[in-house]
Amino acid sequence: MAEINIVDQANKVVGTRELSASVFDVETDAGFVHRVYSALASAQRAGTSASKTVAMVSGGGRKPWKQKGTGRARQGSTRSAQWRHGGVAHGPNANTSFVTRINRKERRKALCMVLSDAVREGRLVVLNKLELAEVKTKAFISVADALSVSSGLYVLGNANREVELSGRNIPHTKIILDGQLTIHDLLKFDRIVVTEEALAKIEGGLA
Repeated sequence: MAEINIVDQANKVVGTRELSASVFDVETDAGFVHRVYSALASAQRAGTSASKTVAMVSGGGRKPWKQKGTGRARQGSTRSAQWRHGGVAHGPNANTSFVTRINRKERRKALCMVLSDAVREGRLVVLNKLELAEVKTKAFISVADALSVSSGLYVLGNANREVELSGRNIPHTKIILDGQLTIHDLLKFDRIVVTEEALAKIEGGLA
């Protein structure tokens, strides 16, 4: 079972903590993680792109030329797919579904794999607490600088208005609650800053 240092907002070590092996010491399968990530990303697509078929475009009611005798290929309408301004064959439509079913166990397993990689690569930072006296962006940046985090995902155990509002306009920074953790966010940011409270909840939910 791996151990990790717990630091305060000034990046001073204030203790250590054992990490759950079932969550933070899982062997990684890159192909499996990619499949889950792709399925979740596809499910977020709106599916609103659409094109007009031959039946939808206007015009083309008259046969452009007679069937035989012209030497040209036979044509029935100027709105066929091969014509300019014609309909689109096999194009996208608003009824297209991009959802690929991924069950809950697969999502949890992929999350554990990505979290385990974060621990092995030294990207996970555990804070004893993350609190600010007031809503002030400068105060949040001071904490990030002390932790040497320029691109960070901050995971809180409970909602904190001062922290969330102070960090919402900072580039390459995102603040979420433990229940909002996704593979996309874990892979997007260079560092993952988790409070002790959030860490306990993550282990309880994924173990």
